[in-house]
Amino acid sequence: MGAPVAPRAPEHSAQHYAQLSLWHATAGDDLSPRPPLPGDLDADVAIIGAGLTGLWTAYELQRRDPNLRIVLLEKRIAGFGASGRNGGWVSALFPRSAASLEQRHGREAAAAMRRAMVDTVDEVGRVIADEGIDAHYVRGGTVVFARSASQWADARREVEQARAFGTDALELWGPERVRASHARGAVYDPACARVHPARLTRSLARIVEARGATIFEGTEVTAWAPGVVETTRGRVRARHVIAALEGYGASVAQSRRRILPLYSLMLATEPLPAAVWDEMGIEHGQTFADGRHLVIYGQRTADDRIAFGGRGARYHFGSAIRPEYDRVQRVFDHLRRTVQELFPQLPELEVSHTWGGPLGVPRDWHASVVYDPTTGLGGAGGYVGDGLATTNLAGRTLADLVTGADTPLTRLPWVGHRSPSWEPEPLRFLGANAGLVAMTTADVEERLTGRPSLIAKAMGPLVGH
Repeated sequence: MGAPVAPRAPEHSAQHYAQLSLWHATAGDDLSPRPPLPGDLDADVAIIGAGLTGLWTAYELQRRDPNLRIVLLEKRIAGFGASGRNGGWVSALFPRSAASLEQRHGREAAAAMRRAMVDTVDEVGRVIADEGIDAHYVRGGTVVFARSASQWADARREVEQARAFGTDALELWGPERVRASHARGAVYDPACARVHPARLTRSLARIVEARGATIFEGTEVTAWAPGVVETTRGRVRARHVIAALEGYGASVAQSRRRILPLYSLMLATEPLPAAVWDEMGIEHGQTFADGRHLVIYGQRTADDRIAFGGRGARYHFGSAIRPEYDRVQRVFDHLRRTVQELFPQLPELEVSHTWGGPLGVPRDWHASVVYDPTTGLGGAGGYVGDGLATTNLAGRTLADLVTGADTPLTRLPWVGHRSPSWEPEPLRFLGANAGLVAMTTADVEERLTGRPSLIAKAMGPLVGH
């Protein structure tokens, strides 16, 4: 059964936004758009984008200096993009592996980055608890099933490397602890929590507003420069300008080639009986995946649904972002088959919601935080889908940089990192979609040969491994 067909709501209405995803439909918020920018305005800090990067930055700036005049400029509504539609993993994952970070920045810097990511999982939980945010946060860890000989070899190697590196407390589970089909075992990472992403994002928006920030929605940013942000509704003059657009940076001319919008799609089932979850071996608070190269991810929601997603949707020429790309039936059918193959004990699944959206991919798969104290220009992004915790770390780091603080966060290796630009079209289109085909083929190669994929090995340096 596919997703139910809802009456088409007018774009920019609360009803329209409630249809974006399961998360928006259950956000505990009526999603009514805030007023747009009324005209030219002065501020201390102008933040472009009211997703989690922008909201965490505003939240942390208010903690450091409650008197700052902070303005957030959002084309749609707060949490419209990936911040409100993702898989709900508050994880310590970073787009580049620890080994890759060590090779680029040195062991000490790589270890500091890994420790910061692990600590951030608890930091997000602390803020949620302190602020009384009902975002269904439960730190249950993530289970990555190894379902072939090559995946099992990768799992053992990953745990060994983590132990040698000394920052991530990964555990190797044997087959007796997992219920996924063909599983030889799993890697368990305790540094991950389940969360309802739209509830988190919308709550943060209300909190920063209550403390004096202003969020202008329905306000499209067209360009920015030192001291000024140009929008379709007027101009904002500010000493500090922070770009927090993630994948949507590709829709603005001056950042079009800095980020590639890659689509990831999801589905949610109707709630399942507790007995079924017991058969699957997934507890509340746990997230799950397996070791394939074409990424999949799932969680057990607070109301016992499976929320399950993955890559597989193609990149669109010219970095195009359109509403129709959020829903590709071929990918939804694949996701449904995948989750039922992963857990054959499942009954016939009733799918209640399907959705998707673009995430942001830098050319070298290396997330970054940048800020120039001379110009006042800064930003963060390039999370490649690992943004729920990383945005919080980015917000804390940007707040330190903007206020001139010298802290361990401002010395992390992603601060000041500049990824190269993506190639012009059609090279960008050909390369991005060739990478998608390569990861799909790598999984087939491993199934057929029972050995680690040569294709995946060749692709590894290009995707942060």
